[in-house]
Amino acid sequence: MPSRVSMRKPAAPSAAAPVTALGIAAMVATVVLWASAFVGIRAIGPHFSPGSLTLGRLAVAAVVLGFVALPKLIKSRLVPRGREWWPIVAYGVMWFGGYNVALNAAEHVLDAGTSALLINVNPILVAIMAGIFLKEGFPRWLLIGSTIAFAGVALIALGSGQPGAHGESPTADVAGVLLCLLAAVLAAVSVIIQKPVLRKFPAAQATWFGIVVGAACCLPFAGQLVSEVQAAPPAATAGLVYLGVFPTAIAFTTWAYALSLVDAGKLAATTYLVPGTTVLISWLLLGEIPTTWGLVGGLVCLVGVSLTRRRTRSRARGARD
Repeated sequence: MPSRVSMRKPAAPSAAAPVTALGIAAMVATVVLWASAFVGIRAIGPHFSPGSLTLGRLAVAAVVLGFVALPKLIKSRLVPRGREWWPIVAYGVMWFGGYNVALNAAEHVLDAGTSALLINVNPILVAIMAGIFLKEGFPRWLLIGSTIAFAGVALIALGSGQPGAHGESPTADVAGVLLCLLAAVLAAVSVIIQKPVLRKFPAAQATWFGIVVGAACCLPFAGQLVSEVQAAPPAATAGLVYLGVFPTAIAFTTWAYALSLVDAGKLAATTYLVPGTTVLISWLLLGEIPTTWGLVGGLVCLVGVSLTRRRTRSRARGARD
């Protein structure tokens, strides 16, 4: 009997299973590093076009994460075969490629508040699609908490959209709005596609596969990247490397690890904390003082996300039984 048990594959964690300390740490790391990416993109955006920035970021991430993923891949020989490649190619193209290009382009014409508001349509889309396609259902507290957290993001966006130094209100370019919404949809669909992949492949490997696919899609921007790196100041190039190592290689891996433990809808709700964290990082690193609306919105986001962690009485009772 012991030998038979040891040969069985570990079951996928249930929705009612408690999140480990390592899982919580992965969520926190993802939120902080993804928030820092918005600051990084704003800082180096003037020196890199959307496509070349995406390719440079993914190329750095592929090399860095390759040092972790490849040895384990060679040892386990757990390589996707046949149709197993289809979902990996899908989220590699949509999330690592399309999402980043669309977001980089959108941030050239949209103010930070509008971008944060539009991108954070993503958790709502994930919750809806996870309920339908992943059979996660529509827990009452997830819906209530998501609504409250989205209201907090709207408050942050309101504060970010205040008139500038010359009394000019930021304008939302229609193309930028559409690009931002496209990025949100691509990310939401990719989360739903990635979730089943993580039942077979470890987080680092699943992430590395997607990064390589996304980088391959962006190869047409290689010439542009080379010329822009040559013209960019060292600080901008260092920022590009930072985006590749931390918000991409590390944060997408911690995200995948957390996604393997938590329902997609609940995990996506934690990204409502990204805009508020971005405000704090901008305050510390760029000296951008958050508005009152921004601070209030951040607190509302915290309340909303905490509510998404609650379970209905029937589910909690069933877990105890």
